[in-house]
Amino acid sequence: MKNETSFHYFYLLPFSGETRSKPFITAFFFLIYVVGVLINSSIITVICLEVQLHKPMYLFICNLSIVDIFYTSVTIPKLLHMLLSGNHIVSSAQCYTQLYFLLSVTAAEEILLFVMAYDRYVAICLPLHYHRLLSYRNCSLITIGIWTMAFLHSVVYVTSALNMSSCHSNVIHQFFCDPKSLTKTICTTSQLFIAVNVIEILMLAFIPFVCTFISYFQIFSVISKMKTKESRKKSFSTCSSHITIITIYNGAGLLGYLIPPYSEVLDIIFNIVYTNIIPMINPFIYSLQNSNIQSAFLGLFRGLCILEKVFRPVSK
Repeated sequence: MKNETSFHYFYLLPFSGETRSKPFITAFFFLIYVVGVLINSSIITVICLEVQLHKPMYLFICNLSIVDIFYTSVTIPKLLHMLLSGNHIVSSAQCYTQLYFLLSVTAAEEILLFVMAYDRYVAICLPLHYHRLLSYRNCSLITIGIWTMAFLHSVVYVTSALNMSSCHSNVIHQFFCDPKSLTKTICTTSQLFIAVNVIEILMLAFIPFVCTFISYFQIFSVISKMKTKESRKKSFSTCSSHITIITIYNGAGLLGYLIPPYSEVLDIIFNIVYTNIIPMINPFIYSLQNSNIQSAFLGLFRGLCILEKVFRPVSK
């Protein structure tokens, strides 16, 4: 028998009973947000301003920074508002809107990480065809395709979730509206929702992971056959940062699925790492390790210093 109850609002209670720690928690999340947004915004600015960085690899890095900004912007501002105001009530519309954008950036990052692996595959295994396969037109179409697929996936997922009734508690022990927490409020699952979840795991997790694995298998095969140690080291260095990000991102995602359904504390810790810590450290692992981006940063900094000296008021 179905219960047709539906909630018009939810209570988000991530840190209940931690009143004394709220100033520390607020400062912690504010620092994560500011650092993440500033670093990622700086990378986007440098790539846009530096003509020599207008290449496929850096276009994808720029998109990765955009995704990381969205990740933290979807969750942290609302959390800071709740911590500062003490109002933990979130309307159903706000909750599902947050879920929509969270799923969008999650899907975009999954697809983007695979595309970046393909970029390294073409650069190392098919260098003579690189500019043809990853031309400006093709990269633009790939970028549009990534975001289109991400937003369409979110529409289907949220629509299927909205068509189900809720009957359990509307208290969510989480700092944002995530799929796992919202699923706990649902009485029965529809066939459409189950199908969407299966397709999501297949299209956004399994297939990209397998394709990435195959790409790097081919890459390492080519690298191992290179004649000089310098060539092998240079080729591997262009892949090491990307491998690190994929390992952290997919490893964290796998741990999230392995967490027991009612381990609320572990769920909160996982979501903090997955949606806030990883987007903040991505630039340090990937973008800022790139020598060309480092050079562009130094050039921009020197240019700003020169402008500051030129326009500095002359003291009398």
